[in-house]
Amino acid sequence: MAIQLAKDRDPLWKKIVKSRMLYLFILPTIALISIFSYYPAVSAVYRSFFEWDGAFRSVFRGFGNFKEAFTDEVLQVSALHLLIVVVFHLIRELVFPMVGALLVFHLRHSRAAYSFRTLLVIPIVVPGIVILLIWRFIYNPSIGLLNQLLTVVGLEDLGQNWLGDPRFSLLSVAFIGFPWAGGFPFLIYLAGLQNITVDIFDASTVDGATGIRRFFYVELPLVLGQVKLLVMLTIITVIQSYQNYLILTQGGPGLSSMVPGLHMYYVAFRYQRFGYGSAIGVILFALIFVLTVINKKYFQGGAESA
Repeated sequence: MAIQLAKDRDPLWKKIVKSRMLYLFILPTIALISIFSYYPAVSAVYRSFFEWDGAFRSVFRGFGNFKEAFTDEVLQVSALHLLIVVVFHLIRELVFPMVGALLVFHLRHSRAAYSFRTLLVIPIVVPGIVILLIWRFIYNPSIGLLNQLLTVVGLEDLGQNWLGDPRFSLLSVAFIGFPWAGGFPFLIYLAGLQNITVDIFDASTVDGATGIRRFFYVELPLVLGQVKLLVMLTIITVIQSYQNYLILTQGGPGLSSMVPGLHMYYVAFRYQRFGYGSAIGVILFALIFVLTVINKKYFQGGAESA
């Protein structure tokens, strides 16, 4: 015990010297992370104070880029779209995977539960671009599956140019992935449900909590930690993402499906205003950071609150 306490009191440089081989092994990883992850982030913050074309021209603007961002009409429209998409994605990521996880969790036959779990997880391994191309075909106004199905059931009048109509383009892209029951959220919920001990279910049965009552009084409170995690991950993912809109609609028609991430991309790579694009990126980072702090402080999960 005395020897261990003496080791704990050693200065930091002595500990580093004693474990120098371990530090040498991890040094390449730290170097690569610093070059390809931390440096771009720090550089973006620095460049956000400049009017920079991405190469040679660099003029200091102070907070000019940020002032411009708050008066940018395109960014204001895209921020409203982002709010709509965030709400939509929160509903789809919290409700449908939960239903799928509950159904699989309560299957009595273990082999059937394993089969359905596998089927619901398989979409994770499909490349995202493949999914987008399939949905672009589904939305095709002429030969797309969606309009063809509406025609078959006698609802051809409801057929639309789903990606080309300003009324539907935003939510059509957000709708991709229906019925949204599988994937990563499904695994998170299923793991949370499997972590509930049998004793708790037995006690709830004795108390008369079965069916819907068991879900609201037993299962849901005990997976609130998973709910909080998925809320934050969903918000972060939606704020950062723009690839779907870039590939399927390019933000159009007009600005009907423009989101902040896509506007940032266009500002930087289409108009060569990398400084202003960096400023938009910093604003999005600040938004994510604030929402993360609020979520961590005020929306504690069930297990954490206890």
